[in-house]
Amino acid sequence: MIFDSRPKTYAFVGPSGTGKSYRAQMVANERDIKYIIDDGLFINENEVVSGISAKKAPTKIETVKKALFDNPKAAEEMKKAIRKIKPESILILGTSDNMIQKIIKNLGLPELTETIYITEVSTEEEIEEAKRTRQVEGKHVIPVPTFEIKKDFSGYILDPLQIFKSKGKDSKPYITEKSIIRPTFSYLGNYKISDTVFRQIIEHLAAKTGAIYKVGRARTDNVVGGMNIYIELTIVYGYNVIESLKDFKKKVKKEIENLTAMNVENVDVVAKDLYMPDKN
Repeated sequence: MIFDSRPKTYAFVGPSGTGKSYRAQMVANERDIKYIIDDGLFINENEVVSGISAKKAPTKIETVKKALFDNPKAAEEMKKAIRKIKPESILILGTSDNMIQKIIKNLGLPELTETIYITEVSTEEEIEEAKRTRQVEGKHVIPVPTFEIKKDFSGYILDPLQIFKSKGKDSKPYITEKSIIRPTFSYLGNYKISDTVFRQIIEHLAAKTGAIYKVGRARTDNVVGGMNIYIELTIVYGYNVIESLKDFKKKVKKEIENLTAMNVENVDVVAKDLYMPDKN
């Protein structure tokens, strides 16, 4: 037995592009399921808990492998996340019953409690519209907010999609947000952001940080998986240099990822000078 407390497993099945991810939270909420496995991601309501989305794989074959947790290392990382959280139930999304069974086997999950099919929760018209959106516009939906997945989709354009929902006739509707991703090679060619933009973000953060007097050199380099950033700073005398640099490094990484949807692999921050405030 892999898990101390074995979660109930549910399946949500439908062909690719029929709107499963769009309706996943609705299906989960109706059965009081807090956790979803979708295309390589382990999701708790509106937050990514573990995994790397299969939707960012470079080929269809790699996409399928990631979604199935065919890689032993990826499967083990997901098992660890499930063991740590000990969810009462999990909803697994898949394009077929066979796909669901392979995910269950690779993750060592128990047999299914229930299988829900897309045709049970969507009309033919809704399914056809979802297919059109996928085929014509190239849009893919992930059931988490844009904020949660920005850094996992460096080089992609992300649009938030707000949806009004209700848990029942007597319940107040609430808003949930999902993310629509669009590979930039399908729409805009190469997706680039000017170095000036990055510098402005860095200088804006520095202006709000008491320990920093000014920003010197700032350079960005594209690398596999995202970018590296190098920054030289003048630190105000009297502040702890090590702690100030560490804190600013975290702020830069977080702010640039949030504002640009680009993945920041590494930030190097160097104190090149010291500023002595005029006491007069």
